Amino acid sequence: MKRVWLSRKFTYIFEASPPTKLAFFMQSLYAHTIGHMISTSLSQRLGGLYCLYCLYETQPFKPPFKIYLSLGELKKLKTLVINAKEHGIKVVTVLVKRMLEKNMFLFGFVDLNEGSVSETVNQLSKLQDARVQVAYKKLFDDTRIEQFLHMDMGMEFDLDMLKNMSTEYAEAKKLAIREASMAVDVQNIQHISEDREIIGDEIERITENWNVQRQVFYQQTGLNERYAKKNEQPHQPQHKKHEQKDDDVGDEFSHQLELQLIEEEQLEQKQEDDESSHGLEV
Repeated sequence: MKRVWLSRKFTYIFEASPPTKLAFFMQSLYAHTIGHMISTSLSQRLGGLYCLYCLYETQPFKPPFKIYLSLGELKKLKTLVINAKEHGIKVVTVLVKRMLEKNMFLFGFVDLNEGSVSETVNQLSKLQDARVQVAYKKLFDDTRIEQFLHMDMGMEFDLDMLKNMSTEYAEAKKLAIREASMAVDVQNIQHISEDREIIGDEIERITENWNVQRQVFYQQTGLNERYAKKNEQPHQPQHKKHEQKDDDVGDEFSHQLELQLIEEEQLEQKQEDDESSHGLEV
């Protein structure tokens, strides 16, 4: 059984994932694993880091749920990297660098293992919603994409007029072929007058299908609500400023951690070079 779990790299866990509240489910798994990363035993902390990495990499969700990490936990992760290097475990440095480069972490002030779980999940939801709104603004503002999303295809094509024109054309075509058949052989062109779906009905069917797909798209993305809110409230809410501050602090700590890793690598390389030079002199 142990070999099976190792071969699947913890993916069995996701087979028990609930149909709803997936973000809460993933952050609960992450928080439980991070709890082992801040214990006293180095082996337990290394095991927690490995489990955390596997949980992120093997999750079936697209886009993947990022790992929520409080600033206090980030400091302890930095301590873990330093302790691992002191014991000659260099793979930890490489692993943490990889996690930072892949932007796996989502930084915040609330400690999930010490504070309220619901408070942290609400904070994550607000932060994620703010990022979606920023992405929506960058993607759709001042572009024709938004115009197409909210347009009424029936009005764009003047569907009523088009249906009348196509109906009149179909009747005129039948009348012309019927009158021509009295004077000439129209067998080769008789198929032209056969009853087929006129263009007005075809456009109406496409319009109905477009409206259905657009509503489904609105339900999946919530873009229609954001579009309405944007028209009603053009000013940006104040809480976004605090969320941006949260991001800035997290980025600063992650940058400091990267600098610390680079500095320690350079120091270690210098020590190795000094030892090599001393050996040659002897």
